[in-house]
Amino acid sequence: MIVTTASIFVDDQEKALDFYTRVLGFETKDDVPLGDARWLTVVSPAARDGVELLLEPDRHPAVKPFKKALVEDGIPFNSFGVEDLAAEYERLTGLGVRFVQGPTDLGNVRVAVFDDTCGNLVQIAQRL
Repeated sequence: MIVTTASIFVDDQEKALDFYTRVLGFETKDDVPLGDARWLTVVSPAARDGVELLLEPDRHPAVKPFKKALVEDGIPFNSFGVEDLAAEYERLTGLGVRFVQGPTDLGNVRVAVFDDTCGNLVQIAQRL
């Protein structure tokens, strides 16, 4: 068994697609209309056949309070691996990404946490 798809709940799929592709650098994998929403996935250009990230609408009544609680407590919903956290932090900061936690060493990993503009905090992590 392997992981094929992971989800992140977003408040606006179009805004999320713009942020996750134009800013973060992911590529659109699937974009299938499903009524008033879409099956909308992105992948890393370094792993086009790897795990897909589903930009899932946050319409279920339990989702918005869940997302709000995580953000209020500073807890990232997902974590993405990077080769060079310092360089990625500088690149994203230059694109206007708002970090809520700058680069921080935690044992054998360096992390930083940003706001994805869609209601989530997301961590980037580099193994040291």
